[in-house]
Amino acid sequence: MTMLPQEIIRRKRDGEELTSNEISAFIAALTDGSASEGQVAAFAMAVWFRGMDARETVALTQAMRDSGEVLDWRDLDRPVADKHSTGGVGDNVSLMLAPLAAACGLAVPMISGRGLGHTGGTLDKLESIPGYTINPPASLFRRAVKEAGCAIVGQSADLAPADRRLYAIRDVTATVDSAPLITASILSKKLAAGLQSLVLDVKLGNGAFMTSRPDAERLARALVEVANGAGLPTTALITDMNQPLADAVGNVVEVENCIAFLKGEKAGTRLERVVLALAAEMLVAAGIEPDAAAGHARAERALSNGSAAEAFSRMVLLLGGPGNLLDDPGSTLVRAPVILPVTLDHTGYLVACDTRGIGMAMIELGGGRTTPDQPIDHRVGFDRLRPLGTWVERGDEIGRVHARTLDEAQAGVLRLRSLYTIANTAPVPESPIIDRISA
Repeated sequence: MTMLPQEIIRRKRDGEELTSNEISAFIAALTDGSASEGQVAAFAMAVWFRGMDARETVALTQAMRDSGEVLDWRDLDRPVADKHSTGGVGDNVSLMLAPLAAACGLAVPMISGRGLGHTGGTLDKLESIPGYTINPPASLFRRAVKEAGCAIVGQSADLAPADRRLYAIRDVTATVDSAPLITASILSKKLAAGLQSLVLDVKLGNGAFMTSRPDAERLARALVEVANGAGLPTTALITDMNQPLADAVGNVVEVENCIAFLKGEKAGTRLERVVLALAAEMLVAAGIEPDAAAGHARAERALSNGSAAEAFSRMVLLLGGPGNLLDDPGSTLVRAPVILPVTLDHTGYLVACDTRGIGMAMIELGGGRTTPDQPIDHRVGFDRLRPLGTWVERGDEIGRVHARTLDEAQAGVLRLRSLYTIANTAPVPESPIIDRISA
């Protein structure tokens, strides 16, 4: 018996629980186009108002996964794992984590996205590398994963196509911030990627989408519960986003930061703590190491002996990028024509910053989008950002602006300067790892 989309919408509108068959039928109609845009929008709004319980969200996630191809990695001789971040500022973790995990014995087919709102996008960062292809043929994607141990690419047209259509409609109907729809959107793509385990990095703070701890914990628990319910072993770390994670915010500058990290030049930073914690979590989830301490030690060795850097170089080369990127990034990455230092007029400790504002300032420089199809300038952004807790004298540099013109650079200096708070008392140091959520 055919299930009418309008009847499914009516039942959810009235607060009833949908069966797995009803959810599958609606996602099938969404995918093949037999459900109109109006019906899809009405369904999204009904879910936004009425919500979904865990069983419904699992069914929605699985139906969206099954709307397209599901990758099969059974020919690999290593566990298949991945990580997903809910988005932050200066969050270039994926660039280092994928090759680090690969160097530790995992296969990491990482399906990534572009910037969303004030947060940066991994694909935008990778596109600043000359020649790197973010949409390789399936055969090249598989070859890169097999030979380099990792490949960071964009979502193909065949992977969870229901998510692509549903997200586009949610984006223009004010239904993006629905927990069940967020959960299904994230996890359907990860399930379609054929993973055996997943680690989530749920950001919390003034530079994250989740600005309160209860909201971050609810999202993390929902994601972990649904992922495990759909058959994908998953854990989550809640990490701090009250300041940029890297000391750079932008595309080229974050790639440069990644290269410095892989060369061992970012030891002791908050960024290193988060990357190593996520790597350890991935290794434990995949069964390679028995506990976080052993996973952490293994990841540290792969970073210090250069094997993580080698995996990154192989991935970049296999996907069309330059072979000398790590040895000579200055000869391949294009820098902004104007670079100005940002200095302060006061003496004291850096005690707080408007992290979301820094992300928006990067967009104002031209490094992010205000419309989905807008081209961006990969060269612009900020680097050499000083961490909170730093003591600065008047005239000290707290960062640099990379811009297209002198006027834009000078505006960027004033903007960045206004986003930091200075006080005479040092802030209490906080761990960037806030909590761990498991099934």
